[in-house]
Amino acid sequence: MSPYYRAGYPQPPAPATHNDGAAVVSAILGSFGVVLGLVLGIPGLVLGPIAYFLGKGAIGRIEGSKGTLGGRSAAAAGWVIGVIATAVGAIVTLTWFVIWLVAVSGPPPT
Repeated sequence: MSPYYRAGYPQPPAPATHNDGAAVVSAILGSFGVVLGLVLGIPGLVLGPIAYFLGKGAIGRIEGSKGTLGGRSAAAAGWVIGVIATAVGAIVTLTWFVIWLVAVSGPPPT
């Protein structure tokens, strides 16, 4: 018990002992998904959902650990960046697909 503990006030939570590994992986995969999705499209569609679900799961584990696990900020960042990577990947993939269709269709018939 803290020497500054006063009756009627809750004790502050103990600091987290370590971070959830999936939280960090989620943030990294989401970042790669955005960067690669801006150029190619498909990697954003693959890495974005993975980052989303890893981040969402890590937030659940961190909340359920009652303060023994840290990394909630990284998990939330990975979750949000995963959504962004998916959206960017979808837009860029659709754009590349339209460009490809226009290129292979050739000139209009006369």
